Amino acid sequence: MNILVLLFKTFSISFSILVSEKSLSSRILFIFMASGSWIHDVFPSFHGADVRSNFLSHVLKEFKAKGIDIFIDNDIERSKSIGPELVEAIKGSRITIVLLSKNYASSTWCLNELVEIMNCRKELGQTVMTIFYKVDPTDVKKQTGKFGKVFMNTCEGKTKEDIRRWKHALAEVATIAGHHSSNWLAFLISILTFSKGRLLQLES
Repeated sequence: MNILVLLFKTFSISFSILVSEKSLSSRILFIFMASGSWIHDVFPSFHGADVRSNFLSHVLKEFKAKGIDIFIDNDIERSKSIGPELVEAIKGSRITIVLLSKNYASSTWCLNELVEIMNCRKELGQTVMTIFYKVDPTDVKKQTGKFGKVFMNTCEGKTKEDIRRWKHALAEVATIAGHHSSNWLAFLISILTFSKGRLLQLES
């Protein structure tokens, strides 16, 4: 019994030291190394018509080449609300990437997906990265410009609660520092590749 107590105290101290580390690299590594039960490496949230045929295809090609598993919901029937399968995929992904494009807010599916993503960020500490694809972050945050017009059209006939949740999620995600397509991909791949190697070392 004394040995078990000692081991528990040792683990608690080590855990506290790791959590208190302030550097960005250590915080990222802690997120990835805290659990080996991830379902996917990356969960992307995007409006298909805007990015699927060009930008997203490039991303998928790069991820596949690096052995990075990215969740794609091709086989999930889309409706107004997201189902348990999609919620599980969001919660089970190491990183969520939100590709904010001009027509992202035209889809209630995307907006409800974003609400769930931001909830996971708040409640589970999930890492969320943003890509502003041909859209101004300010327009996303304040729902102005062409992005805002698209959003207002989507809001027609919707409940006040839905609109409130969507506005809050958009304002929150827009405050996350975004990345240019020429820089963010290499950054993400290097982190995931390194973290995968560390996890394999810990499991061996």
